[in-house]
Amino acid sequence: MSNTRVGVIGVGVLGNFHAKLYQNIDDADLVGIYDANPERAAEIAAAYGCAAFDDITTLCRTADAVSIAVPTDQHFDVAQKALAAGSHVLVEKPITATTAEGERLVRQAKDLGLVLQVGHVERFNPVITYLEKHIQHPRFIEAHRLASFPPPRVGMLPRGTEVGVVLDLMIHDIDIILHLVRSEVVQVDTVGIPVLSKTEDIANARLQFSCGCVANLTASRVSQEPVRKIRVFQEDGYLSLDYQERKGEMAILGPAGVTRQEVPIHDHNALLQELVDFVAAVRSPAHRPAVTGQHGLNALRIAEQITRQIAEA
Repeated sequence: MSNTRVGVIGVGVLGNFHAKLYQNIDDADLVGIYDANPERAAEIAAAYGCAAFDDITTLCRTADAVSIAVPTDQHFDVAQKALAAGSHVLVEKPITATTAEGERLVRQAKDLGLVLQVGHVERFNPVITYLEKHIQHPRFIEAHRLASFPPPRVGMLPRGTEVGVVLDLMIHDIDIILHLVRSEVVQVDTVGIPVLSKTEDIANARLQFSCGCVANLTASRVSQEPVRKIRVFQEDGYLSLDYQERKGEMAILGPAGVTRQEVPIHDHNALLQELVDFVAAVRSPAHRPAVTGQHGLNALRIAEQITRQIAEA
């Protein structure tokens, strides 16, 4: 079987990482780059020995699969063009800016028999790999995701601020929690405020599930220090894990009382694992991507409910 021909649409910071890492996948050949800035496209294409395209559709007809790393408000337009051209799609999170767009994209991919994967890269973080193996029936989950405000860009909004902090950052934790709990969300309570942008820059959400689990999520993009942590409480113990430091602690109640121990986290490149998963799904219909279009849509629905509550408060 010949290698999968891949392309990248949008080569800012994240798209550049996609292009670079595809070269580390034996079954993939990077064949092309598209960016709204032709000079940037030419620069990245030259760096990685592939072609720079001046048209999205032409690239998607040349490639078997594409990564899409454009601003969120462009996800739907670009992804639907790529699917219509016959290309499998990995679109960065969130899947789209609205659930209506996400529903259309999921339906389009299904009708065309094409892979639609969403770039919730934290699913491939070794911390989550560990959690998946050690969480049975979570009762309470606490997630914190804090970042500093992105720097200004000439003629453009700061990166990520075309949407609020819920769609920019909190959606990572929404997806992870939905994945871990696997139960219906029955109640959502939120607060959030704008600080440096026109949308919410700090937000807190409390999700209650039909199984009884409760999750408390906090996201900020106006913090001094970056924080990406999760704590999961279940019967007889809890896990406290740090996404950034790739380390954690487990506390377990036993006959001798509560014992604490560090947990072993085997580090790996999460984005590379995400791309490997995408290429595998493209190459084999039997391989289901870890984060499907439907998973991305499920997370977006909750995120949209949160942002709607904040806007109406």
